[in-house]
Amino acid sequence: MRTDGWRERVLDTVHAAGRTTDPATADYAPVVVDPRKIICCGQNFRAHIAEMGRAEPEYPTLFAKFADTLTGPNDDITVDAYAEQLDWEAELAVVVGAPIFHADRQAAAAAIAGYTVANDFSVRSWQRRTLQWLQGKAFDSTTPLGPLLVTPDEFDPGAAHLITCRVNGTRRQHGSTDDLLFDSAALLSYISAFTALRPGDVVLTGTPGGVGAGAQPPVFLADGDVVETAIEGIGQQRNRIRIKN
Repeated sequence: MRTDGWRERVLDTVHAAGRTTDPATADYAPVVVDPRKIICCGQNFRAHIAEMGRAEPEYPTLFAKFADTLTGPNDDITVDAYAEQLDWEAELAVVVGAPIFHADRQAAAAAIAGYTVANDFSVRSWQRRTLQWLQGKAFDSTTPLGPLLVTPDEFDPGAAHLITCRVNGTRRQHGSTDDLLFDSAALLSYISAFTALRPGDVVLTGTPGGVGAGAQPPVFLADGDVVETAIEGIGQQRNRIRIKN
């Protein structure tokens, strides 16, 4: 895959198409359709770590997803009834734009293509079956990604952008992108120490406080619920929950 001049090639493709689409009526696919790697960091917002009653970790807590977990930013989130305790996790996602391996912080930051919105919908009943989180995080078509990719010259997570999640109009999460324990460059640098990252790979940076599992008593999603996930300066997702019996 060629990695040089990717921004220019995208613009050339758009111009060659000779048409535009109204954003209000567009059917958005995930910002990245088929990444080689999706790596996620849990317990990374200080407020979320506190609400779960845990100590701040020395190293990032990482897990992986598959490309099949991705879905559009306005698509329905459909799970079977046995996938109990479906929870929301608004997240800032980083899209890699250049290959990196054993990268220092500066090289990792330079390799970021841009940022987008994600929601790491989690099936808590499956996540808690073992000490490994994968099975609760990897249900197909449960990770909306988008709607837009915003380049680093237009978006700085350290500038305290608001990140929110609303369920049926009620605000459940309200955090700031500067509350990350391990920021984007630190995560990419750390990950690249053990695996190469390539253009199109996606890194989810964690969720702020306010998840359903952290409420007293816990609150989980039901059929027909509408979840709106937004990051100031990037955009908003809107997903309806569908529970299949």
